[in-house]
Amino acid sequence: MSIWYALCNALPIEMLQWDFMKNAFLALLLMAPLFGILSTMIVTGHMSFFSDALGHSAFTGIAIGSIFGIAAPTWAAVGFSVLFALLFSYIRRGSSHASDTLIGVFSSGAVALGILVATVGGGSFTKYNKYLIGDVLSITPAEIGGLALVLLAVLAFWCLYANRLTLSAVYPQLASSRGIPVDLSQTFFTVAIAVVVTLSISSMGLLILNSLLVLPGAASRNLARNQKQYHLCSVLFALFSGIAGLCVSYSFGCSAGAAISLILTVIFAVTYTFRGRSA
Repeated sequence: MSIWYALCNALPIEMLQWDFMKNAFLALLLMAPLFGILSTMIVTGHMSFFSDALGHSAFTGIAIGSIFGIAAPTWAAVGFSVLFALLFSYIRRGSSHASDTLIGVFSSGAVALGILVATVGGGSFTKYNKYLIGDVLSITPAEIGGLALVLLAVLAFWCLYANRLTLSAVYPQLASSRGIPVDLSQTFFTVAIAVVVTLSISSMGLLILNSLLVLPGAASRNLARNQKQYHLCSVLFALFSGIAGLCVSYSFGCSAGAAISLILTVIFAVTYTFRGRSA
Protein backbone atom coordinates (compact mmCIF):
# COMPACT_ATOMS: atom_id res chain seq x y z
CA MET A 1 0.00 0.00 0.00
CA SER A 2 2.94 2.35 0.55
CA ILE A 3 3.65 2.45 -3.19
CA TRP A 4 0.01 3.28 -3.90
CA TYR A 5 0.02 6.02 -1.26
CA ALA A 6 3.19 7.51 -2.75
CA LEU A 7 1.64 7.47 -6.22
CA CYS A 8 -1.50 9.19 -4.96
CA ASN A 9 0.57 11.82 -3.15
CA ALA A 10 2.27 12.65 -6.44
CA LEU A 11 -1.07 13.39 -8.10
CA PRO A 12 -2.40 16.98 -7.90
CA ILE A 13 -5.79 15.83 -6.60
CA GLU A 14 -6.99 17.32 -3.33
CA MET A 15 -9.17 14.43 -2.17
CA LEU A 16 -6.26 11.97 -2.39
CA GLN A 17 -4.39 13.68 0.44
CA TRP A 18 -6.41 11.54 2.88
CA ASP A 19 -5.52 7.88 3.37
CA PHE A 20 -9.15 6.75 3.50
CA MET A 21 -9.77 8.40 0.10
CA LYS A 22 -6.72 6.64 -1.32
CA ASN A 23 -8.11 3.33 -0.07
CA ALA A 24 -11.56 4.07 -1.51
CA PHE A 25 -10.08 5.13 -4.86
CA LEU A 26 -8.06 1.92 -5.16
CA ALA A 27 -11.04 -0.18 -4.11
CA LEU A 28 -13.19 1.38 -6.83
CA LEU A 29 -10.47 0.80 -9.43
CA LEU A 30 -10.62 -2.87 -8.48
CA MET A 31 -14.39 -3.15 -8.17
CA ALA A 32 -15.21 -1.34 -11.42
CA PRO A 33 -13.72 -4.03 -13.71
CA LEU A 34 -15.45 -6.66 -11.57
CA PHE A 35 -18.81 -4.96 -12.00
CA GLY A 36 -18.18 -4.29 -15.69
CA ILE A 37 -17.19 -7.86 -16.58
CA LEU A 38 -19.87 -9.58 -14.52
CA SER A 39 -22.51 -7.10 -15.67
CA THR A 40 -22.23 -8.19 -19.29
CA MET A 41 -22.64 -11.83 -18.28
CA ILE A 42 -25.55 -11.03 -15.96
CA VAL A 43 -27.42 -9.03 -18.61
CA THR A 44 -26.76 -11.63 -21.32
CA GLY A 45 -27.81 -14.48 -19.04
CA HIS A 46 -30.99 -12.68 -17.85
CA MET A 47 -29.84 -12.97 -14.23
CA SER A 48 -30.41 -9.41 -13.03
CA PHE A 49 -32.81 -10.42 -10.27
CA PHE A 50 -30.56 -13.28 -9.20
CA SER A 51 -27.76 -10.88 -8.25
CA ASP A 52 -30.29 -8.99 -6.13
CA ALA A 53 -31.36 -12.22 -4.44
CA LEU A 54 -27.71 -12.97 -3.65
CA GLY A 55 -27.48 -9.64 -1.87
CA HIS A 56 -30.35 -10.70 0.36
CA SER A 57 -28.65 -14.01 1.09
CA ALA A 58 -25.40 -12.18 1.92
CA PHE A 59 -27.27 -10.06 4.45
CA THR A 60 -28.64 -13.23 6.03
CA GLY A 61 -25.11 -14.62 6.27
CA ILE A 62 -23.90 -11.42 7.95
CA ALA A 63 -26.75 -11.57 10.47
CA ILE A 64 -26.00 -15.23 11.27
CA GLY A 65 -22.28 -14.45 11.63
CA SER A 66 -23.01 -11.60 14.01
CA ILE A 67 -25.36 -13.73 16.12
CA PHE A 68 -22.68 -16.41 16.56
CA GLY A 69 -20.03 -13.83 17.39
CA ILE A 70 -17.87 -14.28 14.30
CA ALA A 71 -15.28 -11.50 14.25
CA ALA A 72 -15.55 -11.03 10.47
CA PRO A 73 -19.20 -11.72 9.56
CA THR A 74 -18.43 -10.98 5.90
CA TRP A 75 -16.84 -14.43 5.57
CA ALA A 76 -19.96 -16.00 7.03
CA ALA A 77 -21.87 -14.08 4.36
CA VAL A 78 -19.56 -15.44 1.64
CA GLY A 79 -20.20 -19.00 2.79
CA PHE A 80 -23.96 -18.50 3.01
CA SER A 81 -24.11 -16.79 -0.40
CA VAL A 82 -22.12 -19.55 -2.09
CA LEU A 83 -24.40 -22.14 -0.48
CA PHE A 84 -27.40 -20.12 -1.66
CA ALA A 85 -26.01 -20.00 -5.23
CA LEU A 86 -25.27 -23.73 -5.31
CA LEU A 87 -28.69 -24.63 -3.92
CA PHE A 88 -30.42 -22.36 -6.44
CA SER A 89 -28.46 -23.88 -9.34
CA TYR A 90 -29.30 -27.40 -8.20
CA ILE A 91 -33.02 -26.75 -7.76
CA ARG A 92 -33.29 -24.79 -11.02
CA ARG A 93 -31.93 -27.72 -13.02
CA GLY A 94 -34.60 -30.09 -11.73
CA SER A 95 -37.56 -27.70 -11.45
CA SER A 96 -40.32 -27.00 -13.94
CA HIS A 97 -40.74 -23.47 -12.56
CA ALA A 98 -39.35 -20.47 -14.44
CA SER A 99 -36.08 -19.02 -13.15
CA ASP A 100 -37.67 -15.73 -12.11
CA THR A 101 -40.20 -17.62 -9.97
CA LEU A 102 -37.46 -19.53 -8.17
CA ILE A 103 -35.44 -16.34 -7.73
CA GLY A 104 -38.47 -14.69 -6.12
CA VAL A 105 -38.91 -17.63 -3.74
CA PHE A 106 -35.23 -17.70 -2.75
CA SER A 107 -34.97 -13.92 -2.46
CA SER A 108 -38.03 -13.48 -0.24
CA GLY A 109 -37.02 -16.43 1.92
CA ALA A 110 -33.45 -15.15 2.33
CA VAL A 111 -34.42 -11.60 3.30
CA ALA A 112 -37.10 -12.85 5.69
CA LEU A 113 -34.61 -15.17 7.38
CA GLY A 114 -32.06 -12.35 7.60
CA ILE A 115 -34.49 -9.95 9.27
CA LEU A 116 -35.67 -12.70 11.61
CA VAL A 117 -32.14 -13.58 12.70
CA ALA A 118 -31.11 -9.91 13.01
CA THR A 119 -34.05 -9.04 15.27
CA VAL A 120 -34.34 -12.24 17.31
CA GLY A 121 -34.56 -11.56 21.02
CA GLY A 122 -35.41 -7.92 20.40
CA GLY A 123 -32.05 -7.19 18.78
CA SER A 124 -31.41 -3.81 17.19
CA PHE A 125 -31.36 -3.54 13.41
CA THR A 126 -29.29 -0.34 13.49
CA LYS A 127 -25.92 -2.10 13.43
CA TYR A 128 -26.75 -3.56 10.01
CA ASN A 129 -27.41 -0.16 8.40
CA LYS A 130 -23.89 0.02 7.00
CA TYR A 131 -24.57 -3.13 4.98
CA LEU A 132 -27.78 -1.64 3.58
CA ILE A 133 -26.29 1.73 2.59
CA GLY A 134 -22.60 0.88 2.28
CA ASP A 135 -19.53 3.02 2.90
CA VAL A 136 -16.59 2.56 0.56
CA LEU A 137 -14.70 5.28 2.47
CA SER A 138 -14.25 2.92 5.42
CA ILE A 139 -12.74 0.05 3.41
CA THR A 140 -9.54 -1.43 4.87
CA PRO A 141 -6.32 -2.53 3.15
CA ALA A 142 -7.15 -6.14 4.01
CA GLU A 143 -10.51 -5.85 2.23
CA ILE A 144 -8.76 -4.26 -0.75
CA GLY A 145 -6.45 -7.26 -0.89
CA GLY A 146 -9.45 -9.57 -0.96
CA LEU A 147 -10.94 -7.59 -3.84
CA ALA A 148 -7.66 -7.84 -5.76
CA LEU A 149 -7.65 -11.63 -5.40
CA VAL A 150 -11.29 -11.86 -6.50
CA LEU A 151 -10.56 -9.63 -9.51
CA LEU A 152 -7.73 -11.92 -10.62
CA ALA A 153 -9.97 -14.98 -10.20
CA VAL A 154 -12.84 -13.38 -12.15
CA LEU A 155 -10.48 -12.28 -14.94
CA ALA A 156 -9.16 -15.82 -15.22
CA PHE A 157 -12.70 -17.20 -15.24
CA TRP A 158 -13.77 -14.65 -17.86
CA CYS A 159 -10.82 -15.41 -20.16
CA LEU A 160 -11.52 -19.14 -20.00
CA TYR A 161 -15.32 -19.27 -19.98
CA ALA A 162 -16.73 -15.99 -21.36
CA ASN A 163 -17.60 -17.38 -24.79
CA ARG A 164 -18.86 -20.67 -23.38
CA LEU A 165 -20.99 -18.89 -20.81
CA THR A 166 -22.48 -16.57 -23.43
CA LEU A 167 -23.34 -19.50 -25.67
CA SER A 168 -24.76 -21.43 -22.71
CA ALA A 169 -26.98 -18.49 -21.75
CA VAL A 170 -28.26 -17.71 -25.25
CA TYR A 171 -28.31 -21.15 -26.89
CA PRO A 172 -28.02 -23.80 -24.15
CA GLN A 173 -28.96 -26.70 -26.42
CA LEU A 174 -26.33 -25.71 -28.98
CA ALA A 175 -23.74 -25.31 -26.24
CA SER A 176 -24.57 -28.75 -24.88
CA SER A 177 -24.30 -30.31 -28.36
CA ARG A 178 -20.78 -28.86 -28.65
CA GLY A 179 -19.72 -30.56 -25.44
CA ILE A 180 -19.89 -27.49 -23.21
CA PRO A 181 -20.94 -28.39 -19.64
CA VAL A 182 -23.79 -25.88 -19.45
CA ASP A 183 -24.85 -26.63 -15.89
CA LEU A 184 -21.29 -26.56 -14.56
CA SER A 185 -20.49 -23.29 -16.34
CA GLN A 186 -23.60 -21.61 -14.97
CA THR A 187 -22.87 -22.93 -11.48
CA PHE A 188 -19.35 -21.46 -11.54
CA PHE A 189 -20.83 -18.17 -12.71
CA THR A 190 -23.42 -18.02 -9.92
CA VAL A 191 -20.69 -18.72 -7.35
CA ALA A 192 -18.56 -15.91 -8.82
CA ILE A 193 -21.48 -13.48 -8.53
CA ALA A 194 -22.07 -14.63 -4.95
CA VAL A 195 -18.48 -13.89 -3.91
CA VAL A 196 -18.36 -10.48 -5.62
CA VAL A 197 -21.73 -9.40 -4.22
CA THR A 198 -20.77 -10.43 -0.69
CA LEU A 199 -17.37 -8.74 -0.68
CA SER A 200 -18.87 -5.53 -2.12
CA ILE A 201 -21.93 -5.27 0.11
CA SER A 202 -20.26 -3.33 2.95
CA SER A 203 -18.73 -0.84 0.48
CA MET A 204 -21.59 -0.31 -1.97
CA GLY A 205 -24.64 -1.25 0.09
CA LEU A 206 -27.30 -3.92 -0.38
CA LEU A 207 -29.95 -1.44 -1.51
CA ILE A 208 -28.07 -0.30 -4.63
CA LEU A 209 -25.52 -3.05 -5.26
CA ASN A 210 -27.68 -4.78 -7.84
CA SER A 211 -27.84 -1.64 -9.97
CA LEU A 212 -24.03 -1.60 -10.14
CA LEU A 213 -24.07 -5.16 -11.45
CA VAL A 214 -26.73 -4.50 -14.09
CA LEU A 215 -26.40 -0.92 -15.36
CA PRO A 216 -22.86 -1.07 -16.90
CA GLY A 217 -23.80 -4.03 -19.11
CA ALA A 218 -27.25 -2.64 -19.88
CA ALA A 219 -25.80 0.72 -20.96
CA SER A 220 -23.06 -0.96 -22.98
CA ARG A 221 -25.64 -3.07 -24.78
CA ASN A 222 -27.24 0.12 -26.10
CA LEU A 223 -24.08 1.03 -28.01
CA ALA A 224 -21.99 -2.09 -28.62
CA ARG A 225 -21.97 -3.65 -32.07
CA ASN A 226 -19.94 -6.74 -31.13
CA GLN A 227 -18.78 -8.66 -28.07
CA LYS A 228 -15.49 -6.79 -27.72
CA GLN A 229 -17.25 -3.43 -27.63
CA TYR A 230 -19.85 -4.86 -25.28
CA HIS A 231 -17.30 -5.89 -22.64
CA LEU A 232 -15.02 -2.87 -23.13
CA CYS A 233 -17.79 -0.27 -22.86
CA SER A 234 -19.20 -1.97 -19.78
CA VAL A 235 -15.85 -1.82 -17.98
CA LEU A 236 -15.27 1.79 -19.07
CA PHE A 237 -18.73 2.85 -17.91
CA ALA A 238 -18.10 1.19 -14.54
CA LEU A 239 -14.68 2.86 -14.20
CA PHE A 240 -15.95 6.30 -15.14
CA SER A 241 -18.96 6.13 -12.83
CA GLY A 242 -16.81 4.81 -9.97
CA ILE A 243 -14.29 7.67 -10.19
CA ALA A 244 -16.96 10.30 -10.83
CA GLY A 245 -19.12 8.97 -8.00
CA LEU A 246 -16.22 9.13 -5.56
CA CYS A 247 -15.57 12.75 -6.57
CA VAL A 248 -19.24 13.60 -6.06
CA SER A 249 -19.19 11.87 -2.67
CA TYR A 250 -16.13 13.85 -1.58
CA SER A 251 -17.52 17.17 -2.84
CA PHE A 252 -21.03 16.90 -1.41
CA GLY A 253 -20.55 14.51 1.52
CA CYS A 254 -23.04 11.96 0.16
CA SER A 255 -23.00 8.19 -0.30
CA ALA A 256 -20.46 7.10 -2.91
CA GLY A 257 -22.47 4.02 -3.85
CA ALA A 258 -25.61 6.07 -4.48
CA ALA A 259 -23.67 8.61 -6.54
CA ILE A 260 -22.14 5.85 -8.67
CA SER A 261 -25.54 4.25 -9.22
CA LEU A 262 -27.12 7.56 -10.27
CA ILE A 263 -24.29 8.30 -12.71
CA LEU A 264 -24.72 4.85 -14.25
CA THR A 265 -28.46 5.49 -14.55
CA VAL A 266 -27.75 8.72 -16.45
CA ILE A 267 -25.28 6.88 -18.69
CA PHE A 268 -27.93 4.25 -19.44
CA ALA A 269 -30.51 6.95 -20.24
CA VAL A 270 -28.11 8.77 -22.58
CA THR A 271 -27.02 5.61 -24.39
CA TYR A 272 -30.61 4.42 -24.68
CA THR A 273 -31.63 7.75 -26.22
CA PHE A 274 -28.66 7.62 -28.58
CA ARG A 275 -29.60 4.11 -29.64
CA GLY A 276 -33.18 5.18 -30.27
CA ARG A 277 -32.09 8.08 -32.51
CA SER A 278 -29.57 6.01 -34.45
CA ALA A 279 -31.98 3.10 -35.01
